[in-house]
Amino acid sequence: MPVIALPSIVKPPKGGALHWGQIPIASHGLLAAELASSLDAPVLLLTADTASAYQLEQNMQFFAEGLPVKLLPDWETLPYDNFSPHEDIVSERLRTLSELTTMRRGILVAPISTLMQRIAPPDYVSKHSLILNVGQTLDIDSFRQQLEKSGYRHVDTVYQHGEYASRGAIIDIFPMGSESPYRIDLLDEEIDSLRSFDPETQRGIESVKHINLLPGKELPLDEDGITLFRRNWHERFNVDHRKCPIYQDVSDGIAPAGIEYYLPLFFEQTGTLFDYLPGNSWLLSSAGIEGAAEHYWQDIQQRYEQRIGDIRRPVLPPATVFQTVPEIFSRLKDYPRVTISEATLPDSAGSYNFAIDSSPPLNIDSKQDDPIAALREYCRDRRVLFCAESAGRREALIDLLTRHKLKPKPVSGWREFTTGSDSINITVAPLDEGISGSATKPFALIAESQLFGKRVSQSRRRKKASNTAENVVKNLAE
Repeated sequence: MPVIALPSIVKPPKGGALHWGQIPIASHGLLAAELASSLDAPVLLLTADTASAYQLEQNMQFFAEGLPVKLLPDWETLPYDNFSPHEDIVSERLRTLSELTTMRRGILVAPISTLMQRIAPPDYVSKHSLILNVGQTLDIDSFRQQLEKSGYRHVDTVYQHGEYASRGAIIDIFPMGSESPYRIDLLDEEIDSLRSFDPETQRGIESVKHINLLPGKELPLDEDGITLFRRNWHERFNVDHRKCPIYQDVSDGIAPAGIEYYLPLFFEQTGTLFDYLPGNSWLLSSAGIEGAAEHYWQDIQQRYEQRIGDIRRPVLPPATVFQTVPEIFSRLKDYPRVTISEATLPDSAGSYNFAIDSSPPLNIDSKQDDPIAALREYCRDRRVLFCAESAGRREALIDLLTRHKLKPKPVSGWREFTTGSDSINITVAPLDEGISGSATKPFALIAESQLFGKRVSQSRRRKKASNTAENVVKNLAE
């Protein structure tokens, strides 16, 4: 069965770590899934940057079937930016934070920049959350005021997270952390029905019994939050607040752009991701995390120095908004840790080298009489799983391979492949690079990039690249 065999997992002493080597970047997701599956505890997978976190989260969804996989992105803004993060990012962060404290097993993926941010304490999310049930009494005016104080925006038509609209006895709302918006239908002051709807067509989809409303922002805009913000502002800044738009907007209950970098002013004490992690969590990180943290801290310092003289928009010191690098790595020592590296590690206690490699380029050459000769030879002595990026590309690739006498069996995912016995398989999976290894028998995961060249990864060019590669497949299949 082609599952990577892990070494015996022995919890390292406090402050110590296990070290795994010979692990190419393409297989980090596989190793993380295997580790999480072997533990009765959550695993925090730390990455050097946000792009790696998103890619690994997609890989995890494929490899860690049956285990919850959550992503906690950073705000995706520059330190001390005058812009706020997109509503969808805030929604994902709030949903993950609200679920994290009760997480028993699974994987949380986060870039090191997320770990460095000071955030709302855990009781903020629970205190400002609300569950609505069918049959519940609801006063429309009080409910609207509560939504406004929780950071929701009143609009004519609901399209995005954090928006609500009110039309007589009907309230539409797109809760933070929710996959879809909901329509609340009132009969007098009683919730008669709750139904999800499509924001594009505004048509109802499915009736539900209850919905969970998370706060609309990562900071409170209620009376207590605003009062504390104003008090802390005067203690921190020696400026004329009448000339500071940030101060005036918050005083009026408005969340101005970039308010996230004033988050510490809304709380007596901020929290960090460590406050949300279950106490028995494990940490998995790749080589280079320390360098990434140092680089991010330098960016923070530079941005602070550029803005420190702005009396209309004063900024908080870096250590108030972010955890310092020494703070971060001191806290990390409280958790059992596994570090992974591409390098071969010397033999020592706690170190283990895996027999994993990136599978080689297997370009399909349409100019040759037998375009898949090299691919066919590679598949001869191992179990293979072809990974297509979409269902349409999978069907086109099946057609191409079958025409050249290589017949892959479709499987639903990683688990079906590992428990099956067919030599050649194909599925839909978000892999950019191939993986090869050996368990009871050599196996390989072959990504489309190995067959048709490196695909373009930028999201704004993904559709164009996808169509180009699919045309190549279709042309070869003809």
